[in-house]
Amino acid sequence: MQQAAAAHDVDCRRHVWIPMPDGVRLASRLWLPAGHEGPVPAIVEYIPYRKSDAMSGRDQRVHPFFAGHGYAALRIDIRGSGDSEGLLTDEYTAQEQADALAALEWIAAQPWCDGRIGMMGISWGGFNALQVAALRPPALKAIITVGSTDDRYADDVHYMGGCPLSANLTWSQTFFADLSRPPDPEAVGERWRQMWLERVDNAQLFIAEWTRHPLRDAYWRHGSVCEDFARIDVPVLAVGGWSDSYTNAVPRLVSGLPGRCRGLIGPWGHDYPHLAVPGPQADFLGEALRWWDRWLKGVDTGVEGEPALRVWLQDELPADPAHLSRPGRWVGFDAWPSPDTTERRLFLGTAGLAEAPPPATELRHLSPLDNGFGAGEWCAYGVAADQPTDQREDDGRSLCFDTAPLDAELAVIGRPVLVLDLSVDRPRAMVAVRLNDVAPDGASSRVSYGLLNLNHVEGHEHFVALGPGRRYRVEIGLNDIAHRFKAGHRIRIAVSTSYWPTAWPAPEPATLSLVTGASALRLPVWQPGAGSRFLPDMDPPQAPPPEPRTTMRAGSFRRELSSELVSGTRRMHVRLDYGDERIEPSGMVIGRINDETYEVEAGDPLSARIETGWTMTMARGDWSVRTESLARMSGDADSFHLTARLDLFEGESLAKTRTWEVTIPREGRLNHDAGNSVSHPEEKNA
Repeated sequence: MQQAAAAHDVDCRRHVWIPMPDGVRLASRLWLPAGHEGPVPAIVEYIPYRKSDAMSGRDQRVHPFFAGHGYAALRIDIRGSGDSEGLLTDEYTAQEQADALAALEWIAAQPWCDGRIGMMGISWGGFNALQVAALRPPALKAIITVGSTDDRYADDVHYMGGCPLSANLTWSQTFFADLSRPPDPEAVGERWRQMWLERVDNAQLFIAEWTRHPLRDAYWRHGSVCEDFARIDVPVLAVGGWSDSYTNAVPRLVSGLPGRCRGLIGPWGHDYPHLAVPGPQADFLGEALRWWDRWLKGVDTGVEGEPALRVWLQDELPADPAHLSRPGRWVGFDAWPSPDTTERRLFLGTAGLAEAPPPATELRHLSPLDNGFGAGEWCAYGVAADQPTDQREDDGRSLCFDTAPLDAELAVIGRPVLVLDLSVDRPRAMVAVRLNDVAPDGASSRVSYGLLNLNHVEGHEHFVALGPGRRYRVEIGLNDIAHRFKAGHRIRIAVSTSYWPTAWPAPEPATLSLVTGASALRLPVWQPGAGSRFLPDMDPPQAPPPEPRTTMRAGSFRRELSSELVSGTRRMHVRLDYGDERIEPSGMVIGRINDETYEVEAGDPLSARIETGWTMTMARGDWSVRTESLARMSGDADSFHLTARLDLFEGESLAKTRTWEVTIPREGRLNHDAGNSVSHPEEKNA
């Protein structure tokens, strides 16, 4: 459904202050429909990603669109980030939520706002849109959440199946480096340096706190709206992408908020669907406008009559870490779960995957520690070859079970589950599972995967030391997916005892003994029925023109794998150099370079280590600053070890240095009653 052209020109107010009850001011950018008489509804995105520079390009491709169609659109920097005052101490804090409530109350009282507000955002902004909705502010009438989750423990960057993710460190340091930059002097004036140093003096290693909570405790339940879906009483549009890591929440939200939630999942990576790779991209802004017109303006746009869940049923493609597009078709479901999906059970046996249970046989397996280098990034953006590669190398390092070539195509939509009857020979262990599509030529493409910390056999709230040789029955939920296996292809389950560098290995090599017979894959198989159907393609994307920027230095992306044969060290190095750009509306020149290195030595899980560093630059005229940050993480049998350094430069002069050294006991070594033993950081200030 093509949208009408924008009815209004757009006025942009680059710096608007929003006062908080404690005197702190939040910085925002405001777009208004020019020439509109009377107040209009407001749409708010509330994130810590720098409205004045780092995120201004993406903001320009979103918010002016809504202003052109009769809305006030605001992009707010969270307290302690970007140009906002105060300090930011963690993700999704009670302070962040209280500020959001105060900001919505202030916005609703402005003469340009009619008192009706919607919240939207991708990732952090999608998280807090859900969290704020659960607080029920009276002015909030609807939300759109993209690339987010309802469960901070199960489906965020920190843990997967209870296994600590390496992205826990790399994301922590990305966020840390971003916050190390000063506010824009154009916005805050001469206070920029004072605000900068105050932030750095109070900066924390976010990963330290996240690592201290390896179980699903009160820390993670805070901000997880799945704890009580009934708290959300406004309409929710939940959007995800199969190449993104934040997709499982969409079906859960549709199921948990019946009648109040519509879900949309495309092939996309971690971006708004009109900008995302892999494509096909879709008219997300048009979809969002119909949502806002219905719930903020009371216009009958037909959104209530649309399917509860729309998904892109993907066709198989040869494995390629840099797919730009995925073929497939849209499928719509009137409700989720759907009666048109049925469970097909395939049993694991020495002959592969079959519909009949095989005799019970014990199969033993210990994966090489470098199994998993074909995984791609935990969270793919569709850049720098960050999607999974051909899985044959990892398959050869795993315990694999294949079906016979399929007689007919098979569509899987939903959450596959693998049930394993197993034992291990060590008290601490993990297991990784991949669902692959194997072509007739042997090429293997990852369809979905899941991880499980086996020490969580009694749930993610408890650590249980495993009894070596004791049999356990576990269920491993894989990521939700919509995928069509072609006739002649094989379905493969690959089981491994490591998945590095996606997840930290268990601290000692643990051999898995898998018992066939009861071990089985449960596949949600879909066929069109009364409650579901194929849908026409979505409209192509539309967006405001991009923000004028001039490339001052071209960037480049590299992803390299190497092996050292004497030590057996396997290494991955990723360099993301975004170049230098001048933002023409403000004259600011910004640059970012990120280096990540992952290493592990053959046979030694305690050799796993990560180093990640960022260089961030900002300049305008004679003013320039640079921040250089570096963090390393490793572990021994009992603890994780973190070291970090942050250097601030004004021009070429060193303005400040801080260093940290932190040791955190591993899960099972933590004393949750007495508190955690953590060394105090060493700090050096220049």
